[in-house]
Amino acid sequence: MITGSIVALATPMKVNGDIDWEALRRLVHFHLDNGTDAIVAAGTTGEPTTMSFAEHFDVIRTVVEEVNGRIPVIAGTGSNNTTEAVELARYASEVGADCCLTVAPYYNKPTQEGLYRHFKAIAESSDLPVILYNVPGRTCSDIYNETVLRLAEVDKIIGLKDATGNLERAEDLIARLKGSGFMLYSGDDATACDFMLMGGHGDISVTANVAPQAMHELCTAAVTGAADRAHQINTRLMPLHTNLGIESNPIPVKWALYRMGHIEPGIRLPLTWLSEKYHSTVSEALQLAGLIDD
Repeated sequence: MITGSIVALATPMKVNGDIDWEALRRLVHFHLDNGTDAIVAAGTTGEPTTMSFAEHFDVIRTVVEEVNGRIPVIAGTGSNNTTEAVELARYASEVGADCCLTVAPYYNKPTQEGLYRHFKAIAESSDLPVILYNVPGRTCSDIYNETVLRLAEVDKIIGLKDATGNLERAEDLIARLKGSGFMLYSGDDATACDFMLMGGHGDISVTANVAPQAMHELCTAAVTGAADRAHQINTRLMPLHTNLGIESNPIPVKWALYRMGHIEPGIRLPLTWLSEKYHSTVSEALQLAGLIDD
């Protein structure tokens, strides 16, 4: 039962695009030292779509090894190819991940029945608990609430990351799944505070990459119903929540990590480094959050 601030970890890269394994290990320890409650390795923010199978596997394995059981590791294992998603989940289990996060199939545009069968096939082939990931803004594939409710009955499917930002939909799911043990996580930092105050269990967060301690405190307050404290922290972090989406994720958050001195300026095409016109905007958000000096 994973709760709290779950970082959707960026994958550090060198200027030439090679994965920076030492920087990845340092980032893991940065999160261990600053209260992050769980780590997603090779999720959307980790750029798995431009990795080879071997790189994808090695990122998951490296994070698991560095964490060494101290907090849960959730492996990003999504694909629009059901067979490939099954294979990724099996590998994550072999290297010791605690759960897998599997995104709704992108580009194919399956029906709701196709989505149901896709996730059911993954769960039936997996030794790990499965968290569904709904992000229609990226995938053009939307897991409707009724389909989530069907999938919540499938053995090993334990939760949903909802990145729609639609609090009305979230409120409906939270009410209908209350007491079931099914975990509901926000995947949208800007609305995550309200999502958790309504009964959500945590936030799979981009902002946590740069503000792990503050996001841990925010999520702890929101999950426990300390609304005033949660809103206070959230107000300070809102410029980050907003501006880390000023270009496609993970472009802004990787620039922010570079600005903070954690990583080199590396990213893989077709993504590009943050446009210069946005540097001051992201810097100001980091300053307002108390993460860098003027």
